Amino acid sequence: MTIVIVGAGLAGLRTAQEVRKLGYDGEVILVGEEKHLPYDRPPLSKEVIRGEREDTTFENEEYFAEHRIELRLGSAAVSVDPAQRTLQLADGTSLEYDDLVVATGLTPRRLPSLPELEGVHVLRSRDDAEALRSAAVGTTHAVIIGAGFIGCELAAGFRHLGVDVTVLEPQPTPLASVLGTEVGALIGRLHLIEGVDLRTGVGVDTLRGSGRVTHVVASDGAEIESDTVVIGIGSTPVVDWLEGSGIEVGNGVHADAVGRTSDRHVWAVGDVAAWARGNEPKRVEHWSNVGDQVRVMAPALLGVDPGASRPVVPYFWSDQFDLKIQALGTPSPDDSVVIHEDDGRKFLAYYVRDGILTAVVGAGKAGAVMKMRAKIGQPA
Repeated sequence: MTIVIVGAGLAGLRTAQEVRKLGYDGEVILVGEEKHLPYDRPPLSKEVIRGEREDTTFENEEYFAEHRIELRLGSAAVSVDPAQRTLQLADGTSLEYDDLVVATGLTPRRLPSLPELEGVHVLRSRDDAEALRSAAVGTTHAVIIGAGFIGCELAAGFRHLGVDVTVLEPQPTPLASVLGTEVGALIGRLHLIEGVDLRTGVGVDTLRGSGRVTHVVASDGAEIESDTVVIGIGSTPVVDWLEGSGIEVGNGVHADAVGRTSDRHVWAVGDVAAWARGNEPKRVEHWSNVGDQVRVMAPALLGVDPGASRPVVPYFWSDQFDLKIQALGTPSPDDSVVIHEDDGRKFLAYYVRDGILTAVVGAGKAGAVMKMRAKIGQPA
């Protein structure tokens, strides 16, 4: 039996590790578009940008040899034939599989209306981070388009390096679509305190420059001088290579509650996977979700007893300046928000929907957040 895993990031690696842990003794092939060994992505927008860490690799080559995980790096998957159970790679290689795991993750959104100029960046890969780190060392003013997690973390990283930063965000506050405007305003306040020129309700119109960007023209007509621009407006799942395969896709690869797709020999996990949640498939783009999914999917794939299940409370975090912003549960902009603690910098917020505590979000309040785990889903 051969398991081929497409995507050599966190989800792909954890899948390979879990099937070995469960006693699977057949072939495992891990396919990755990038040439790098599997590495951790969250530090790219934090420690790597700040110059505090260079290598975020999970395991060395000896580890993969010891665990008999064959690496096929530097060549992306380009198509799959579920009827023949074959996978085609960009280098012309064809791989046969018994089960295929799709763990291709995301690709950053871009703004096609903007001119292509040097000095304009996105952040997803290790190479992106290295390019941004080099740019940060040589720039005095950066403009970040988008105040989501990546935009906010990069703004904090640039300020740490002494770079002037302007952030353009069309929504009323940073992270409004994820955490709502009440908590978004508290995060925006933190950035203002740290000297970020945060402009909410403002998008980008165009870029100016001859070969290299020199100015960003905002939607309100303001021209901002900058030789480094980062587009941080979210990402889309990497599913284009599945076109024509018959595998059901939409906003991600559709799968059931254990990760099985519309083809019984194809599975999906990680950021690209839209698992059945209630009446519709839903993707969850959080680091900790990968481990939760793999512990469910791997036993189903191998047909072994998954053991006793444990309640899963979603968790994610973001490091910004000297604070760790943590979230337990499923916060929604539509929830009622109660700011439980706020000292002007650190805060703790409770999210309530229909009388039920749905989430707790805190900045610099790790103990207070974590002690609420058992109360998520209970009456507020």
